[in-house]
Amino acid sequence: MQSRGVRIRGGERSRARAGGRAAGALLAAALLASAVPAGSAAAAPAVPRIDLTVLVVDDGGGAVGAIAAELKSTGVPYRTVRLGEQGRPVITPAFLSDTVDGRPRAKFQGVVLPSETPGGLSAAEQAALTAYQKTYAVPQVDAYTWSHPGVGLDYTSDGGFSGVLDGVRTDVTAAGKAGPFGYLDGPVVFEDNAPEVAESYGYAGRPREGYTSFLDLPAPGGGRASLVGEYAKDGRRELVVTFAYNQHQRQFRVLARGIVEWLTGGVHLGRSRNYFSVHVDDVFAPDARWDTVRNCTPGDIDCAGGAGEEEVPEIRMTAEDARYAAAWQRSSGFTMDMVYNAGSGEEWKEANGGSDPLTAQLLADRAQYRWINHTYTHPFLGCVQDVGVVPWKCATDARGATRYVSRAEISAQIRDNHTWAVGKGVAVDRTELVTGEHSGLKVLPQQPADNPNLAGALADNGVRWIASDNSRDPAQRNVGAARTVPRHPMNVYYNVGTAAEMTDEYNWIYTSRADGGSGICEDNPATSTCLADPLDPDTGYGSYIVPQEARIALSHVVANDPRPHYVHQSNLAEERLLYPVLDKVLADYRALYADNTPIVNPRQSEAGTEFARRAAWDKALAEGRVTAYRIGDTVTVKAPSGVAAPVTAPEGTRKRQLLGSTAFGTAYAGNRSDWTSPDLLQSGVTLTLPAGAARAAARG
Repeated sequence: MQSRGVRIRGGERSRARAGGRAAGALLAAALLASAVPAGSAAAAPAVPRIDLTVLVVDDGGGAVGAIAAELKSTGVPYRTVRLGEQGRPVITPAFLSDTVDGRPRAKFQGVVLPSETPGGLSAAEQAALTAYQKTYAVPQVDAYTWSHPGVGLDYTSDGGFSGVLDGVRTDVTAAGKAGPFGYLDGPVVFEDNAPEVAESYGYAGRPREGYTSFLDLPAPGGGRASLVGEYAKDGRRELVVTFAYNQHQRQFRVLARGIVEWLTGGVHLGRSRNYFSVHVDDVFAPDARWDTVRNCTPGDIDCAGGAGEEEVPEIRMTAEDARYAAAWQRSSGFTMDMVYNAGSGEEWKEANGGSDPLTAQLLADRAQYRWINHTYTHPFLGCVQDVGVVPWKCATDARGATRYVSRAEISAQIRDNHTWAVGKGVAVDRTELVTGEHSGLKVLPQQPADNPNLAGALADNGVRWIASDNSRDPAQRNVGAARTVPRHPMNVYYNVGTAAEMTDEYNWIYTSRADGGSGICEDNPATSTCLADPLDPDTGYGSYIVPQEARIALSHVVANDPRPHYVHQSNLAEERLLYPVLDKVLADYRALYADNTPIVNPRQSEAGTEFARRAAWDKALAEGRVTAYRIGDTVTVKAPSGVAAPVTAPEGTRKRQLLGSTAFGTAYAGNRSDWTSPDLLQSGVTLTLPAGAARAAARG
């Protein structure tokens, strides 16, 4: 383009005057060549400082909100200007740039707009943004617009497409794979979760000169029409998105990483991974079985009448189930976490003639799994439960004070389970704990606060990470010196061993009273949706529940969410209901993502550490205590002492040490990224980008 040529010629003049100045510095300096006053032509312009912050101009729509959510969840700092908000900042040249220590500073490395010309921005503000982007080569994302020549696309009436995109297959182009979407391998299929509801709408247009398509689909008249692409014009570059989306839709979640990489040129604060780990609770213990007649689980407090608990066969893995689990792990390349109750296993063994082939097999294969303490016999460790009423309530003493399970009892449950594992040669991390039913932690409405004896018992046993149920306790929080690790419950129930049992219970929960269900979905329409019709007991699990649960789990995986998922040992027994769900999650993921973006399978302590680092980083950003910028090929990051900074940079980036340098970060999704801190005697982190990276980052 002409403007790029002007900058290169400006760089050549500077090179001649500087007498052989390094080429990398000249390329970066050339960014401001066109802005240097004529009277300053004798001196090479200063290489600008580009702050690693994104400007988000928000119209309140879902598209901008989705991009802002991606920035926030991955740790990328941004500043929001809310259109229509009284007293909002006015976007002026001074708002966008200034001078620091005699060096021109661009305050934002990228700009997110609702569209290419959003309403609510004045002509002067739009002109200021245009000049800023030209001067500093700052790219712009048009979060959602339509197909027209103003964004480098033909109108959809000229051989394109406009309409509902539910279920439509789109493909990442060769340019997309060679550029910001190189972490994707397969097609991106738009979600179609409710056939009766239009979930996505878009405009796919044929590219014009200056437009490079990254995501497209077949055009009705032949050829391809684009939904995402780059448009270069007038010395500026825009990422044009022509379909509607929100932060929860899979198509956005899959493309979000690439949008951020394009916007920042792959040099930014923040990092993300695609996490998936599965905790199998109650290992060694049996689980109760759903009663398909009474629609409850014998042994539960609210399951009265009919056969007693002892008359209904419980569900427990066999040695063959254990062998299958080990073989499945090897073939799938995925490791499960066995969350075990050793005492319950010992009780089962004693009640069954002193023999337990299941335990023997799991111990023989112990090195193939990760293991987590689930307490010795799985008791409820919160308040003392009064089960004489339904629902149960916390028992009280003569003074009316709540009675709690003691510190000594909690501590013994943790200690005895850990001691058993060590004695059997099981590698278990004593800092990790999952209590039975997440008990000891608050449970509403009966127990609105944690058991006050819990924190002390955790400290007695060196526990630093205690699991919580994400459905009722989603944020990480402190429990004394320990911290919670929220876990996603999977809708493969603990009390079923067959697909028919699973479908029966699912129907009971998710159908209306008129269809023979509980009506829970009718009573709680904000949190649950009733099935249109009950599922077929013979086919409902495979045809509906498996794809539904796999879709939900995959949505967590692609959302930079390190929370573990949890199921129960019963799901590995009898008809082994868990495996079809896991197989679909893994297959769908691997069909979509390239080999450079594998699933990350963290253990509980690693997930907890990730949450703790994010909280510290978010706090530092909110307090304005982070400084980060790029000058040419050098990136500088300064954060409060003890706060690790998440940073993403291109392959070949090196981290400076007091003497020399080392390769920065770990490879993921085509870049390098890490949580990083200054080394000894350093006040900040300094990264050196590979040759040409500054130019690439300036181009977005």
